[in-house]
Amino acid sequence: MIVLKLGGSLLSKNALLPFLELASQDGKGQVIIVPGGGVFADQVRLTQKQWQYNDQTAHYMAILAMQQMALLFQGLCPELLVVNKVAAILPNMQPQNVVIWSPLASELDAAEIPANWDITSDTLAAWLAVELSIDHLTLVKSCELLGNSTVEQLSALGIIDHSFTNFVDNQSLTVDCISHQQISTLATRLKKHV
Repeated sequence: MIVLKLGGSLLSKNALLPFLELASQDGKGQVIIVPGGGVFADQVRLTQKQWQYNDQTAHYMAILAMQQMALLFQGLCPELLVVNKVAAILPNMQPQNVVIWSPLASELDAAEIPANWDITSDTLAAWLAVELSIDHLTLVKSCELLGNSTVEQLSALGIIDHSFTNFVDNQSLTVDCISHQQISTLATRLKKHV
């Protein structure tokens, strides 16, 4: 199985729909999609700067942004199945399903996930993979990536969140970061996982 994190910024690149369609066609029973917050999370950042509300409030609003993006993904690709509880994901991973995780703040609180901007949907996708004992995580980004960039370099550049590297360091998790132009890389990976 693969946890596939699709950044919300893919909306601006016309790359989102091809990735969703590929996952829904070739990823049945093997792909769990984690949405980024995209424009909805960007709004949270802007309003927090303007109104100075605390990080806990912003965190809850950013989780709602991921939930909105999950609904948007399903709206674009109706055969995708939205699941919010972590314990319900694997039971719904039947051969005909591709699941989108719509995270619950209460579950993240129970897991003691810190509520700050150092942790975004990148680290939450890694956390989900570890929780479900899935050893492969693919992050799809809307920017250009150098083929030999490490996760440490991508984190330093702000392409991956700052907590990601520390979280994945001691996990048995294979992490690939691909750009919105590398859909063929995901297609090849899905064929290998069949």
